[in-house]
Amino acid sequence: MKSLPMLCRFTLLLALAVAPIQAAPAAAGVISGKVVETMNAASYTYVLIDTGTKKSWAAAPQFAVKVGDTVAIADAMPMQNYQSKTLNRTFDVVYFTGNISVNGAPAAPSTTAPIPAPTTATLPSGRSTMPAKTAPDLTGIKRAENGQTVAEVITGKTKFAGKPVAIRARVVKYNAQILGKNWLHIQDGSGAPGTNDLTVTTAVTVKVGDLVLVTGKLGIDRDFGSGYKYPLIIEDASVVVQ
Repeated sequence: MKSLPMLCRFTLLLALAVAPIQAAPAAAGVISGKVVETMNAASYTYVLIDTGTKKSWAAAPQFAVKVGDTVAIADAMPMQNYQSKTLNRTFDVVYFTGNISVNGAPAAPSTTAPIPAPTTATLPSGRSTMPAKTAPDLTGIKRAENGQTVAEVITGKTKFAGKPVAIRARVVKYNAQILGKNWLHIQDGSGAPGTNDLTVTTAVTVKVGDLVLVTGKLGIDRDFGSGYKYPLIIEDASVVVQ
């Protein structure tokens, strides 16, 4: 009878020893693999990525890529049943992103796509570096008349849900023409990480750094599928560049 516990322990150790070791899952929100198909449409480049377990379509502002390249995307927004009028094609899902790398390096703009004038940083020797990304200046932004700050809307979401809000802020992130809308993130210097950034959709074209007056109704708990949820968003907003 005393040998039974020892036998049980031996059986357990043997089972653990022969159990298959599972690979760690990829980072959440990251898709990477080989490009097996690519095409340009409007201002976007579409790539079909073979991850080794499945194939997924992704799209980003036009960039240089070819079949066989290794790409990785992050911060993507999945669009279910996305219809491209330019391609006359409907995709089950397309992951739209502005964060993509090709063969381990940040994607270079396509030679057929318009390239914005860069802002360059200069070394003491006088040589220019790669274009420097400068965070928009959030100082001195005045509250909209009878309006709210970003932090007030986020912390008071129960109060403002479904109601019109007005916020003067700067555009800190911008993605054009996803599902027929322009998507932007705005900040006004109020709040802290988690209460300082608000997502907006609009038909108006803007650019990062613009000071804008955003007016529209605040939506809550919007779910676009695949785990991408927006606890707060202003959809189809009126946006005026100031």
